[in-house]
Amino acid sequence: MNVTEQKPQESLQENLHQVQRLLHRHKLVEGLVHKQDMPKHELVETLVHRQNLTELQNKLAQLHPADVAHILEALPLEDRLTVWELVKTDSEGDILLEVSDAVRETLLATMDSDEIIAAAETLDADEIADLAQDLPREVVHELMDSLEEEEREQLQSALSYDEDQVGSVMDFEMVTIREDVTLEVVLRYLRRFDELPNHTDKLFVVDKDETLKGLLHLKTLLVSDPECMVNDVMATDVVTFYGTDDTGEAAQAFERYDLVSAPVIDSQHKLIGRLTVDMMVDVIREESESEVLNLAGLREEEDLFSSVWKSAQNRWPWLALNLCTAFLASRVIGAFEGTIAQIVALAALMPIVSGIGGNTGTQTSTLIIRSLALGQITSGTASRLIVKESGIALLNGVVWGSVLGVIAWLLYKKLSIGLLMMAAMALNLQVAALVGIMVPMTMHKLGRDPAFGSSVLLTATTDSMGFFIFLGLATLFLL
Repeated sequence: MNVTEQKPQESLQENLHQVQRLLHRHKLVEGLVHKQDMPKHELVETLVHRQNLTELQNKLAQLHPADVAHILEALPLEDRLTVWELVKTDSEGDILLEVSDAVRETLLATMDSDEIIAAAETLDADEIADLAQDLPREVVHELMDSLEEEEREQLQSALSYDEDQVGSVMDFEMVTIREDVTLEVVLRYLRRFDELPNHTDKLFVVDKDETLKGLLHLKTLLVSDPECMVNDVMATDVVTFYGTDDTGEAAQAFERYDLVSAPVIDSQHKLIGRLTVDMMVDVIREESESEVLNLAGLREEEDLFSSVWKSAQNRWPWLALNLCTAFLASRVIGAFEGTIAQIVALAALMPIVSGIGGNTGTQTSTLIIRSLALGQITSGTASRLIVKESGIALLNGVVWGSVLGVIAWLLYKKLSIGLLMMAAMALNLQVAALVGIMVPMTMHKLGRDPAFGSSVLLTATTDSMGFFIFLGLATLFLL
């Protein structure tokens, strides 16, 4: 039998296109039937409606919850709700976990308490904890009451941690064993499971008090003598995490040590859960998306098909700041109206100085934001970094300022304008480099995302200072 290969992204887009075609056909046929004048019109219209949606429902039932989530995010609100109504109840919980926060809000708004509880009851305690922050408080209480005691305790444990702490995303499904048994006993124990928890690459060795003693890797279990004792072959150099650790730092550790799973312990070294690589991939993706949004000055993730009013509100804060900074830049230019009136060439040249400065600052800030995210910058290295970036800015300012100076000299036949361009470029690049370092580092010290508003603040500073430096030098030396 031949196997047809298809790239995941191509398959995902094809599924989206198929759903869109089915929705389009559904609307087209229903529109035609609705316009027809026939006996038993309502009955015929109902039958056609059901027939069209059955094919779409069958298509959705074949898809992975993550693929359905992608489709929902890519559909306008009306089509999204049509598709959501066709999703089977036992899949709703998994899909709610996969969609973005903004889209999840629109889906939950169409569900009553009983529907939400029915969807959530299909999930594990750690997964319910991921949803809990978006659910109405009364629904969370009802949901807790419907859980068994062990699951209720697990859910309460996960909810006791902040959203960015390891304990809020840890998994409670794991396999624990004792150290004073043979590998043969462990193998017999594992055969009693219908299936192992996802991403089980190691077993956690604990004592009777659930204190973590070590790890037994499955590959060690499979190749070792079955008569060996667990404590003779288990690993004791264990990468562990506390429930209060930062999820971003945990994700970096997973990448650094090539982890598939890792234990989570409390202050008494007792095993309370585990982290898995799929959770860490989600953390990395969410942090990357948040960083991109923060760079653009957006407060939160935005539903692509949300209302104009809601999308506009999300963009207002930094647009308001942009308005203020643009006004400041205009006042800087206004202060030198006399200089510009006497040397008209300055009006054509000054945007070049601010534009190159903005580009330099963006390069520097991007490097700093990445280094802060990786934990590569400390208080001891910050000063050296400032000196280095200032040196780079000085070199670039002299080299590219000279190039622009020569071009300005050739265009306007004045050596003084060429020298002005070179000096202004060198100074503004110094300012841009300093701002590119200080803005993200200041945000980091304040406990905010280093990317938060960096591009907006950087552009505002390089524009205003670029105009001020260029026109100020022109006033001092050319008039």
